[in-house]
Amino acid sequence: MTITLDSAVNLTSAMMALAFIQQSLEHVRPAVRRQERLLFVSRLILSVLLFAASLGAQLPGVNPAVLTLALVVNHMFILPFFNGPYNGGADRMSLLVLLCLTCTFNLSNPALKELAFGYLGMQLLLSYVMAGWVKIRNPDWRSGQALRDVFLFSAYPVGENIRQWANQPRVLYGAGWAVMTFELAFPLTFLSGPTLIAGLIIAALFHGANACLFGLNRFFWIWICAYPSILWLQERVFPSLERP
Repeated sequence: MTITLDSAVNLTSAMMALAFIQQSLEHVRPAVRRQERLLFVSRLILSVLLFAASLGAQLPGVNPAVLTLALVVNHMFILPFFNGPYNGGADRMSLLVLLCLTCTFNLSNPALKELAFGYLGMQLLLSYVMAGWVKIRNPDWRSGQALRDVFLFSAYPVGENIRQWANQPRVLYGAGWAVMTFELAFPLTFLSGPTLIAGLIIAALFHGANACLFGLNRFFWIWICAYPSILWLQERVFPSLERP
């Protein structure tokens, strides 16, 4: 099975729009500030339109190129409002996906369009490698203490019963090394179609576990959005590889 540039871009765009809709809904409650609500209601409307356009809906005077540019402008107002990407890596990845899609939709040169979208796939690959490299250089991660501290002291665990995992040091030691090994070895999955599919499934399960255990749901959705880009990039770099 092959994936074309257009299909990969449209799939990424639709998935990103859904992720932005979820993020925006968190900020439209009555309790939030008026300016904050206005920024995210605008983002919500633009994301709904982008989702429809990405699926092929014919919207008069509106297309993904215009909508992604509008979302970039909206994002530029949101960043100073929160003094930067307040939700850390998930917000940075959101902006990266948005900027790469904006370039892909608005550039007319086919080579530059491929370069913009391929850059997203490469950054996705590097995100796992760099995360593993930072962890393995940390003595606390190598000893299992870092993961134990997450369960013991951080605000992330979604329930007090989950904190009991801190009393399983051997399990956390093994889990920590499993995560570091997978992240550092992730580039090897790029060498064949089946291994990349398997690697992305494992990565998605990892993000899903983080969402369930620590409430990091934004990481799950926005990282999944970038998966079509690396699948396309692999086919572009290794066109002769077998696909599942």
